[in-house]
Amino acid sequence: MKDLRILFMGTPDFAVGILDAIYQHNFTIVAVITAPDRPAGRGQKLKFSAVKEYALEKNLPILQPTNLKDEDFLRELASYQANLQVVVAFRMLPAVVWQMPEYGTFNLHASLLPDYRGAAPINWAIINGEKKTGVTTFFIDEKIDTGAIILKKETTIGEKETAGELHDRLMVLGAETVVETLELIQQGEVKVVHQPAEDTKTAYKLNRDNCKIDFSKPGPEIEQLIRGLSPYPAAWCMLEDRDTQQEWSIKIHEAYFEEEQHQLPIGQVITAKKTIQIAVQKGFLQVIKLQLPGKKMMLVNEVLNGQKFSENTIVL
Repeated sequence: MKDLRILFMGTPDFAVGILDAIYQHNFTIVAVITAPDRPAGRGQKLKFSAVKEYALEKNLPILQPTNLKDEDFLRELASYQANLQVVVAFRMLPAVVWQMPEYGTFNLHASLLPDYRGAAPINWAIINGEKKTGVTTFFIDEKIDTGAIILKKETTIGEKETAGELHDRLMVLGAETVVETLELIQQGEVKVVHQPAEDTKTAYKLNRDNCKIDFSKPGPEIEQLIRGLSPYPAAWCMLEDRDTQQEWSIKIHEAYFEEEQHQLPIGQVITAKKTIQIAVQKGFLQVIKLQLPGKKMMLVNEVLNGQKFSENTIVL
């Protein structure tokens, strides 16, 4: 039985669920590495990462390097004498860091590798209409998400599941998988499977361009994009009222496709007292929740209480 001394690296909420599972299973955590504090909000006050908040609560030593190759940081890192590093939703590590511990450095990734290597695997699995996904632990190597696989755990994706809902389920599944991976390493029973070199499906970094809704696409694909980007960063489009010459960049947080024959131009917006529909191929996108610029997310009927749109309104 190996005596593990774990150094954990991570930043967002997703990583906290895994860190907590390691802590609750009484593994020795010698330190936590997370992102530097960053200004946030209107007051630009320094905001701690979710992992730092948790580490402070549990009195775990915290490192927040800006440069992972800095000599002072590397000396401090070595001083904790970790023999295993666990990485969850952090940044790419230089070899000098991931090669440091005796038992290596493993990562938890929120997909079934080799599918969806990259920055946004949860989002793209839903956007692309996948029926299943999961989590994978693997030993880090020189490239992104290509290392030898330790464990994989699979789950189905719900028909109407959002990225936020799937995120929360994969955090629980990921916590179980990391604990099981630690136990295998502790017992010296790890048997790895090497990944194929080629990419299959890629989890591209999300940006304004690939979050924009293309209403010329089939309705089910538009619905998948909206679910895959909900609640964050959210799918968006331009809404133009051609009678009043007003234009808004709006976010659509929830919508569903309803098949129906029509002769309306693609992108035509139809509003009633409590509903907004958008004409798409072979049907309509029924909008449930949206967000106007400078406003919070609201149900459509709440939006229509304060904002009226003419019959000559379209989405771009």
